[in-house]
Amino acid sequence: MAVTSPDSASAAVAPSRARQRSSEAGRSLLWQGVLLVAIAALCVFPFYWMVTTSLKTQIVALEAPPVWFFEPTLENYREALFEDGVLRTLINSLVIAVCTTALALVLGVPAAFALSRFEFRGKRDLWFWFITNRMVSPIVLALPFFLIARNLGLLDKHITLILIYLTFNLPIVIWIVTDQFRGIPYDLDEAARLEGASQFTIMMRICLPLAMPGVAVSAIFSFIFSWNELMFGLILTRTDAKTAPAMAVSFMEGYNLPYGKIMATSTLIVIPVLIFALLASKHLVRGLTMGAVK
Repeated sequence: MAVTSPDSASAAVAPSRARQRSSEAGRSLLWQGVLLVAIAALCVFPFYWMVTTSLKTQIVALEAPPVWFFEPTLENYREALFEDGVLRTLINSLVIAVCTTALALVLGVPAAFALSRFEFRGKRDLWFWFITNRMVSPIVLALPFFLIARNLGLLDKHITLILIYLTFNLPIVIWIVTDQFRGIPYDLDEAARLEGASQFTIMMRICLPLAMPGVAVSAIFSFIFSWNELMFGLILTRTDAKTAPAMAVSFMEGYNLPYGKIMATSTLIVIPVLIFALLASKHLVRGLTMGAVK
């Protein structure tokens, strides 16, 4: 009777185990692909529905079940932009978002540099305010801001929204950029100081270029918040300073909602954010991952 050695038995079992592991890895990869496609579809479908509805007439948009194949039209965009005043509100949103972002960077970058490089009394309390600022619900501040703006005659003014958005965006800029400055070796400051560089020169010529990914990230977040913000734009504006999100909501009145115009306005609101994010995507990825790599 032949006796199978342990080595030959192991050699016979090894290919079977390898095939089993390969099969399990293939099934796992397949399920991961299916899950990834499902998540992508869930993320993309709302944008697809928004854009396609904006290209439908009111009759086609209201049909049930939904019409998937139709003749597209730009009539909703024409009416929204030039007849309903959406173009003016887009310009208002752009002016407010750009001004808010610029002010947040001009004030926030030096403040972040000071917090990362100097020790002073009250620093911990100031830092605590920066962190907790975003934890306050905006709805709690809506009535106080409205009363202050009304008493000062600042209702329906661009400067009102710029200052309010600045109070929320400035802590974000300081928080992100401070972390970037802290990741820059202090030895570079010492070497520049030995060469006679002032503190301002060190910040602008040495630290700021190295912290630019974080500055770009904070600028993107500041712009997106200012562009998309709805509540204050709805409460504190009427006509002159009305923003695009507030204009989109104003269409939602009555029973016969103009779905095409609403979706066209929403598409026009989303496009600038997507373009801005794509242009700054390189800095966005670097800024978000810089703090994780030491």
